[in-house]
Amino acid sequence: MKKLKFNTLDISEQLQKAIADMGFEEATGIQSVAIPKAMEGVDLIGQAQTGTGKTIAFGIPAIEKVDTSNKNPQVIILCPTRELAIQVSEEMQRLAKYKQDLRILPIYGGQPIGRQIRSLKRGTQIIIGTPGRVMDHMRRGTLKLDNIDTMILDEADEMLNMGFREDIETILDQVPKQRQIMLFSATMPRPILDISHKYLKKPTIFRLKPKDITIDKVEQLYYRVGKQDRTEVLSRLIEINNPKRSIVFCNTKKGVDRLVGQLQGMGYLADSLHGDLNQNARDMVMDKLRTGKIDILVATDIAARGIDVDDIEAVFNYDLPQDIEYYIHRIGRTGRAGREGKAYNFVYGRQMQELKQIERYTKSKIKEEKVPTIKDMAQIKTNQLYKDIGKTISGGNMRDYHNHVGELIKQGYDLSDIAAALFKMQMDYEEETEISSVRQGSKPNNHKNPGQEGMVRFFINVGKQQGINAGDIVGAVAGEVGIKGQSIKDVSVHDRFSFFEVPKQHSNSVISIMSKKRIKGKRVNVELAKAR
Repeated sequence: MKKLKFNTLDISEQLQKAIADMGFEEATGIQSVAIPKAMEGVDLIGQAQTGTGKTIAFGIPAIEKVDTSNKNPQVIILCPTRELAIQVSEEMQRLAKYKQDLRILPIYGGQPIGRQIRSLKRGTQIIIGTPGRVMDHMRRGTLKLDNIDTMILDEADEMLNMGFREDIETILDQVPKQRQIMLFSATMPRPILDISHKYLKKPTIFRLKPKDITIDKVEQLYYRVGKQDRTEVLSRLIEINNPKRSIVFCNTKKGVDRLVGQLQGMGYLADSLHGDLNQNARDMVMDKLRTGKIDILVATDIAARGIDVDDIEAVFNYDLPQDIEYYIHRIGRTGRAGREGKAYNFVYGRQMQELKQIERYTKSKIKEEKVPTIKDMAQIKTNQLYKDIGKTISGGNMRDYHNHVGELIKQGYDLSDIAAALFKMQMDYEEETEISSVRQGSKPNNHKNPGQEGMVRFFINVGKQQGINAGDIVGAVAGEVGIKGQSIKDVSVHDRFSFFEVPKQHSNSVISIMSKKRIKGKRVNVELAKAR
């Protein structure tokens, strides 16, 4: 199925601008088929799974058709649950960002009906609601259907499973005869076909069927994580698993650029790949990945097409894909050439439904894992040291070192204490090595921060073990130095240290002022790490 660029669709400048702000580059399969047909005003039946981009597929035509000079409801979108109604409403609000005087209202049970009635009286053109609550407003006379010219049934099969068939038919019976109906459903049971035969006029029908999928070599995992915590969790997983090369997927160009800035600020060798890069720039980024100049590629789905690198050890879905088919393309980047790979998925909020749909689509199990804690990371480092000690013992050639241990025993030291002291010295050495590498603007495992123009990077000797978070550092630096908090960038807090960036013109003030201050009662030492 040929997919279309959004900027090739015959839609208004306001919608083009909103889509650009959302960062989408190319329409998904269902959007490429549905939007042009829906814009013609014909009835549609779309068989498509959750996660294929249905909301934008019906949202763009619906918004385009609305007459904003008419304050009466013109579009009704029926959803099976309040959660889906809220989700669809949020997406529609983003699409309608630049369309003035357009009002969108979600109505569902569990929310005070008085508030919904007041909103309806003020004038609302697009209603997104559950069948039960829509019927409630119809009975009260607070929702009139005289001006409805677009009806959308989202996840119609699910609404029927929940017993809403009678409500749906009652609503459809009362909308004007001259109207467009769009019906979307993952399955097409007999009741759905009955409704379509009764209410839709010569509908265009399209089906997006799951493809045969082979992902046997990829271990799939997911983590329940707050949206704002994803970057920290990503860094922990990279530190623990230390993949040679990895790809991190975001849904938008803006998301890619923001994450690359955060990762670079944390000292990782990361770069971006998205639709704003010309072919020469794309080739340069890919050459960096192949030659080891970067080890983390952050990309959008479209930009990642054609990536031909066999030794990608891990794929991270920082955002779950907008189009469920993209999931296969993403995780197919790892586990190649007979190797095993891992796919890590970050899930937050109401995305569990999307993840379950991915499981059904791929016919595979995605295992839940707990987010590694700081203590977990320390234990992993300790376990690695156990392995290294075991390898050293197995390697032999330690006669001279036995003599050194013998001398300490003669001096009265216990053998167990000697081993513990050497263990502690090694752990402290590794920690100090990490701190030293950060002071120099790099991280262990050959990560190095390429940096940005006009910024100066600072090392500060407090971190999570002292109860310090990014907000504490921003607040202290902004308050003491007298600069705006927004000017303080790429704050990264580690166990025993942190770093941050400020514009170059403030660098001298940061050193002279902050080195005499305390954060949460802890005296701090601020050093220049690396000029940007």
